[in-house]
Order: sequence, then C-alpha cells, then structure tokens
Amino acid sequence: MVRIDRVVTRGGDGGETSLGDGSRVGKDAPRITALGAVDEANAAIGVLRCAVTGAPETDAMLARIQNDLFDVGADLCVPGPAGDRLRLAAATVDRLEAEIEVLNAGLAPLTSFVLPGGTEAAARAHVARTIVRRAERDVVRLAADETLNPVLVRYLNRLSDHLFVLARACNADGAGDVLWVPGAG
Repeated sequence: MVRIDRVVTRGGDGGETSLGDGSRVGKDAPRITALGAVDEANAAIGVLRCAVTGAPETDAMLARIQNDLFDVGADLCVPGPAGDRLRLAAATVDRLEAEIEVLNAGLAPLTSFVLPGGTEAAARAHVARTIVRRAERDVVRLAADETLNPVLVRYLNRLSDHLFVLARACNADGAGDVLWVPGAG
C-alpha cells in the first residue's frame, strides 16, 4: 500500500521528478507527459461523476474506471521489466467492453456524428473522452520509443469508446444527442 507522509518535498523544484523505480526524469519527459494526461483524464471523470446524479450503477462504474486509471499510472511510472510491480491486465479491457455492450444495447442507432453536448453529464463525458484520447496519443508516442505494456493503449482506446457510449446514454439513451448537420454553420 502507498503511504504519503508529506506532500511538499521540494524534490521537483529543479524541474525533475521521480519515477516509481526511483530514477529521476525531467517533468517534460514523454513518460511524465503521458502520466499527466492520464491524471487529467481521471480528474475529468471525477467531475463527470458529480453530474451523474441518481445513477448509482453509473457512479460505481466510473469509480472503477478512476481506480483503473490509477493502475494505468502505476504501470506507466515504472519503466522496464515489471518485476513485482503493478501492470494493467487485459481483464480491465474486457470489463470495459462488456460495459460498452450493456450501455450500447439501449441506444438508438446513429444517423450522424454526435456533437459534444446535450445534458451536463453527456457534455462532461465528452470532455473526459477527449482527454482520454490525448492520453492515448501520449502513451502511443511513448511506446514508439520505449517498451510498454500493450494493454495500456488498448485500455485507453476502449475507455474513450466507453465514454462516448456513456455520453449517449446520459442523453436519454441517445434521444437527446446533438447531431452534426453538415454545412449548417
């Protein structure tokens, strides 16, 4: 378990931070950029949870996802072989896929692209989705230079799909979706 005795360490005042293996890297290193995007995605999902009221199953699902994202961060923060460190497992991707199937089952088929909006919860889900997409791009960029757990990219890709479908579910099962009208602007 993690124990945090102090928050202010001054260890990052010179522009570097520590990874999970104790090594130091610049705060602008690709691994830290990816970790930051995952952290931002987690925060956006926390904000989304505030808008999903009266839906305890959805809130519990989002709480699991937030925990998953901490697992993603734990995986990312330790470069090299896993050893006894936490690595994200394929079962988390399988769980997301099963949840997508359940959410999508009640949705009307799409007849156009969906614009972010509708209900507050749907709009927040779309914001979280776009941040997850950025995190995915950052992890893909890191994976081009370093060996990473391949489940990380799969998980983030599936999570953005999950958030898209959840946004539609938050829009009265798609009835309240804001559809793109080409050339209407």
